[in-house]
Amino acid sequence: MIADILLFHHAQGLTNGIHAFAEVLRTAGHRVTVPDLYDGATFRTIEEGVGHADEIGFDSIIAAGIAAGAELPTNIVYAGFSLGALPAHKLAQTRQGALGALLYHHGDVPLTTFGESWPAGVDIQLHVNEFDEWCELEVVEEFAEQARSQAHADLFLYPGSHHLFTDSSLPDYESESADLTMERTLHFLANLG
Repeated sequence: MIADILLFHHAQGLTNGIHAFAEVLRTAGHRVTVPDLYDGATFRTIEEGVGHADEIGFDSIIAAGIAAGAELPTNIVYAGFSLGALPAHKLAQTRQGALGALLYHHGDVPLTTFGESWPAGVDIQLHVNEFDEWCELEVVEEFAEQARSQAHADLFLYPGSHHLFTDSSLPDYESESADLTMERTLHFLANLG
């Protein structure tokens, strides 16, 4: 299946690694929209990026993500990296017609943050490093378990400790885990519906 994907960047901004990830999805035939929630700003460290997100306000970042989604059809896949998993999570859970959700490095946000339950039939993948200090593993495990009551939900744990291990432009990049994440992502997209 060819999917439309709305892909949100992480706290360090719309990096070259995010563009590269999106390009692999496009090469596989998918249509990918990657909004810039930071208006061009990027940050050297996660801490700096989170500081910027604090200044803007997480509610404003989520609102900007929702606005980006309003320009697109409803039958799409929502995807996000870390901070970007917030608007992806909210849209997949609350916008009618979502086809699926791909949440990368989704650390400590419970499923119930944006609603009581996960929508029926909206399949989801969560990808996190097992020893990621930005991730509360129990929260992610509970998220996946709750989603399984309504849809197919996979939680993939990787053996490293870096947070943004899928971003090839950052020091956190772990090529083996990133390649496996992409393989699983493409399998998910190919089997939607």
